[in-house]
Amino acid sequence: MRCFIGIDLGSTTTKAVLLDEDGGMLGRGITNSRSNYQTATTVAKLEAMISARLTLFSRALAQDGTGIADVGAFMAEIERHFRLEQFLDQLDDLERTGAAVIDGERFAGREDAAREALGLIFDRLRGEAPAIYAPGAERKSDFFRDIAGSRYMHIAEDVAKEAGVAFDMLLNIYDKSIIGVENRPPAGAMGERFKRAIDRVLGETSRKLDREALDAAMKSAFGIDIEEANIVGTGYGRVTLPFPKEQIRSEILCHGLGAHVLYPKTRTVLDIGGQDTKAIQIDKDGIVENFQMNDRCAAGCGRYLGYIADEMNIGVHELGPLAMKATKSVRINSTCTVFAGAELRDRLALGEKREDILAGLHRAIILRAMSIISRSGGIENEFTWTGGVANNEAAVKALRILVKENYGDVTINIDPASIYTGALGAATFALREANAKGAQA
Repeated sequence: MRCFIGIDLGSTTTKAVLLDEDGGMLGRGITNSRSNYQTATTVAKLEAMISARLTLFSRALAQDGTGIADVGAFMAEIERHFRLEQFLDQLDDLERTGAAVIDGERFAGREDAAREALGLIFDRLRGEAPAIYAPGAERKSDFFRDIAGSRYMHIAEDVAKEAGVAFDMLLNIYDKSIIGVENRPPAGAMGERFKRAIDRVLGETSRKLDREALDAAMKSAFGIDIEEANIVGTGYGRVTLPFPKEQIRSEILCHGLGAHVLYPKTRTVLDIGGQDTKAIQIDKDGIVENFQMNDRCAAGCGRYLGYIADEMNIGVHELGPLAMKATKSVRINSTCTVFAGAELRDRLALGEKREDILAGLHRAIILRAMSIISRSGGIENEFTWTGGVANNEAAVKALRILVKENYGDVTINIDPASIYTGALGAATFALREANAKGAQA
């Protein structure tokens, strides 16, 4: 099976999308961008390949003989357990790496105590892992570093007291281990994880399922050779990609085309990413006709929201829900990242509630975006919002209000997977380029 890949190297996350020869979504993956974009590309592609195998497995399960009435629900269980198996494999890698750090450094004669403490930490991490991936469990992040790091710190504090070792020493071991672990794909074969995931699902369910049929479906999914026919890169770090220049496209072109693929009637696209905001006008074929973007400052973008979250000592994902609890919107004079902390502290000192301040911050961000949209030509026909900030419910609320105030009742498209729009556009370019070359041959 030939596939066409789009890579979007963002400043905070790297996304990959795999399309089949008909332009259908085969898989998608996401990871932290890190400082090493080539590694991020490798990991994102691996995640997209995992997603592709899940898709192929789902298609195989749709055939008669498995005894599964609801394939979608069953696949959700399979993916949940697969992610648990992947997490456990990465925990093993992290523990081995941490042990190597202890062996390679001197800890003032406390090496044995450090190894014992490390073992206790990882025993507890493994013990609580199933609950982290239990049905309905809420995770602040799906990235291994975020999940493992927060739990490691919490457990290490208790273990340090129990084992009589310094917490700073355990923290040092983690800091020197995690970079190597997150910068390499999980060890072990993907197929073996799928088998273990199936075993876990079968162990939990009372349904009568045909194991032979499940094995046959898995063999079918993994028996298909996925060939990388063409790849196109885009995004903030695209110049670092080891691709020929003809396989690189600008973010503006890719977000415009990606939005068109998702919503063919789209004429105006807004992308708020980690470093910039872009307003794009496209024609009926998804070709860019005009665009505007913010200046070099990252004000009002994802980085700005991250800075605000850090100032408030909360996660970025908590900003939207907290702002939604506001009873009023505090006027914010600046969305400049440099002055954000000072203004935030001033507002708090004046007695303003955090949620009201955040509501004002979200409105200020969208006001800035509306100005950029206006300079690009305004909103015409259907309007599509892409990028990670589109998943922030408070920002969405502010956008809907301001669009209606300025342009009336306009169709607003916000795809749940909007963060993949740029990668989707890049993959579509890869497919179109291959088809054009085929037609010329």
